[in-house]
Amino acid sequence: MQKTILHVGCGGDSLPDYCSGFKETRLDISEINKPDIVASMTDMGDIGEYDAVFCQHALEHLHPYEVPVALSEFRRVLKEGGSAMVFVPDLEDVRPTEEVILESPAGPITGLDMIYGFRKVLKEYPHMAHNTGFIEETLNKAFVDAGFSKVHTKRMGNYSLMAVGQK
Repeated sequence: MQKTILHVGCGGDSLPDYCSGFKETRLDISEINKPDIVASMTDMGDIGEYDAVFCQHALEHLHPYEVPVALSEFRRVLKEGGSAMVFVPDLEDVRPTEEVILESPAGPITGLDMIYGFRKVLKEYPHMAHNTGFIEETLNKAFVDAGFSKVHTKRMGNYSLMAVGQK
């Protein structure tokens, strides 16, 4: 039987190639992205169980008090032994300046964009604001506090941070 993955906060993005062996279910808060499930990551409802949860650059859009709720939801919908993989901006060395620190497909990203969200699109898409931020230590703690075991966090370069935790 093919393993299943819940792509949380999918937006218009596809899963990365290394997730190609999974049957994807897409979850997003916005209908405009045509997800399979329209729901908030803080209240996903009765959506079944998955072998994996994948969330790329969406958790930072939540307020700090919502992060533990979302991570608990990720853990709740995982099958026993399943894993959650989350990517967020890595704010470890970011300074709130106009200096371009990263070139992205959407355009140049500054330290201020990393902290507050890509300012070029915030007027049109205010839900894309960053409401919380992480460094390796705080992301690891958030996973542990949500009840994940075998938590591994890693700085990925290009100001990206990854955490993987197992249920």
